[in-house]
Amino acid sequence: MRRTVYDQDHEAFRAGFRTFLQRAAVPHTATWESQGVVDRSFWTAAGAAGYLGFEAPVEHGGLGLRDFRYNAVMSEELCALGVSGDGFSLHNDIVAPYLLDVASQEQQSRWLPGFTSGEVITALAMSEPGAGSDVASVRTTATYDGDEIVLDGSKTFITNGARADLVIVLARTGEEDGKGMSLVVVESGAPGFVHGLPLQKIGRHGQDTAELYFDECRVPRTNLLGEPGRAFRIVMSKLARERLSIAVLAVASARAALELALEHCRTRHAFGQPIGQFQVLRHQLAEMHTEVQVAQTYVDSCVLALNAGELSAPDAAGAKYWTTELQWRVVDRCLQLFGGYGYMEEYPIARIWRDARVQRIYGGTTEIMKEVVSRDLRL
Repeated sequence: MRRTVYDQDHEAFRAGFRTFLQRAAVPHTATWESQGVVDRSFWTAAGAAGYLGFEAPVEHGGLGLRDFRYNAVMSEELCALGVSGDGFSLHNDIVAPYLLDVASQEQQSRWLPGFTSGEVITALAMSEPGAGSDVASVRTTATYDGDEIVLDGSKTFITNGARADLVIVLARTGEEDGKGMSLVVVESGAPGFVHGLPLQKIGRHGQDTAELYFDECRVPRTNLLGEPGRAFRIVMSKLARERLSIAVLAVASARAALELALEHCRTRHAFGQPIGQFQVLRHQLAEMHTEVQVAQTYVDSCVLALNAGELSAPDAAGAKYWTTELQWRVVDRCLQLFGGYGYMEEYPIARIWRDARVQRIYGGTTEIMKEVVSRDLRL
């Protein structure tokens, strides 16, 4: 089915980004997977090429290009080419709105130039050992001490956590009868801020994920992001975009796995014929093809809704859980079609499979997403 969500500008952007990845990323993906992190030189190259923080104003190094279709194009190409890491989606889809919509002009002048150049690697620190999808249970505290803010607590499962230069931390500050939370920006090197070692994960080996520790960590009060005590509302307003970003990746990953499976079924022979000629496999492939197309149509509609400022939290939650569950089913069935070869690391389907599992967890688990949708039904 022909997609209508993109125009010529988006397709030209796609071609340029694909060429950039083929030159600067694809040859190094295996190395990044083995070393557990993407080289910093790649991020500065991406920044120089205009692929980081392109929504930022021109005076801060961006392109002033606020159209989520460009973000979606990047996610699709990353999946299609099998590039390691989640840096672009975290940087452009998740962190960017906080710096663009919440930060003051003075803060933007401090942080956006490095953000758009790739010299500043960012992270968003919300999850804690006792508070994952339940953001309201955050226990990390931030207290005011004159011109400084003092943070105490820890965060876990933080993407880019081991090497982030700038971390947006969700902490409890006690406004609104003790329930108030605020966003505090902590820069690497701040007293009392410690990066944990990278966590060893099942998948996503090219992405560093770590714990962060704050022991009387002191930062200037000017690093307070947004209105004090109202961070919960800010975070909730940004989650729809984050969850849509995950949904875009989910469909793109499922499509990439399906393309690999189709090619394998055309060329792999058993009992004197290509295995794709067996009816049971043809029907499986037909089902997956149809499911991916249906999901793609819905996600494209969500992208347009986000651009129009109309994407609701329940719709984004539904897209997130539906597409990530579909991604897992499709990727797992595709791996099965490869037989024993699918379990070998040298085959791309193996990495797609292990990288897919976390999609149903981060950004809000499937169970939490269903709860968000159900609350909108007024039962």
